[in-house]
Amino acid sequence: MIRKIIKILIVIFIIIVILACVAVAFIKFYKPLGASPNSKDREDYIKRADNFDGKKFKNTGSFSLKTNYEDNYKNRTTGKGKTPKGDIPYVEYNYIHPENDDDVLITWFGHSTVLIQMHGMNILVDPIFEDIASPVKFTGPKRYSKAPARISDLPDIDIVLITHDHYDHLSYDTIKKLDGRVKKYLVPLGIEKDLEKFGVSSDKITNMAWWEEQDIDGLKIVCTPARHFAGRYLFDSNYTLWSSFVLKDEYNTIFDSGDTGYGDHFEEISRKYGPVSLALLDGAQYSEKWHDVHMFPEESVMASLKMDAKVSMLVHNSAFVLSDHSWDDPLERFTRYATENSIEYMQPKLGETVNLKDYKNYQEKWWKDVE
Repeated sequence: MIRKIIKILIVIFIIIVILACVAVAFIKFYKPLGASPNSKDREDYIKRADNFDGKKFKNTGSFSLKTNYEDNYKNRTTGKGKTPKGDIPYVEYNYIHPENDDDVLITWFGHSTVLIQMHGMNILVDPIFEDIASPVKFTGPKRYSKAPARISDLPDIDIVLITHDHYDHLSYDTIKKLDGRVKKYLVPLGIEKDLEKFGVSSDKITNMAWWEEQDIDGLKIVCTPARHFAGRYLFDSNYTLWSSFVLKDEYNTIFDSGDTGYGDHFEEISRKYGPVSLALLDGAQYSEKWHDVHMFPEESVMASLKMDAKVSMLVHNSAFVLSDHSWDDPLERFTRYATENSIEYMQPKLGETVNLKDYKNYQEKWWKDVE
């Protein structure tokens, strides 16, 4: 009997070892998961980043990913479902070249994917052109809106900015398809390892700590703070940094918040680089459960005030369901609160290219007629 039990235990042990080896091999070799920084990378990060402890990055100030708040179904102000019953209006994307040196053209493709045309450059933020935001194709958040463009429709890209490594902001498949047309990537510390594993040449990648600046042909790009977290699989939590970005030339200052909770960093960024011509703001996929990492729409308006933004726009919506609020709740709450506080905003349809000078032509509440 004892021998039989021992044999069973040995078999169980062997199975566990095999499964562990398979898991380690999967993490190491499956490219969509990305890669983690090594010891040499970490030695570099700790010299450059005050919020790095030698292993992980952290948020400044008090921070909690999970809280004891109730769920936020009570915040469904429009009464609609998490996904629309009908099709969201969109415009088939067509490339438009800026006419003047001081023109800024903005094209939103849904969620956080935005093409910024300024200073004679095409700058693409958090490109996601896949139907599923996941490391695998058979499960994960599925896009519910039609993408207004394919990668082949895009112009050549001078700079890709990645704000953090979550799958709804950094996609292996998108990067692989896009990379041949990208000159340069600017990313927070650690994300260079993901891109390198994806097959991107390290010569094209510049990693940045908070407050570090790059000057590219007269366009200043600054990696600025955000309140969020990082990780692409179970064991790599906060191994890479998350950020917002400032883009500044002699005519305009554009701010992209990345994913972020509300905090003092908006005021600090504004003191150093404001006032802001346009603020692209997170303000969706929020919940009382993770309030510190995603702003409520009203807080996005408050952030706009802190940034002294001439114009603001809400992103991180109209593509993937990552929370439980009504699909159009962020848009409705943001535009209403902005109006109540005399904040100038634009909220174009997916695929529309907006000249920032004409932002007032893009305030139609296009979501109203979609259930």
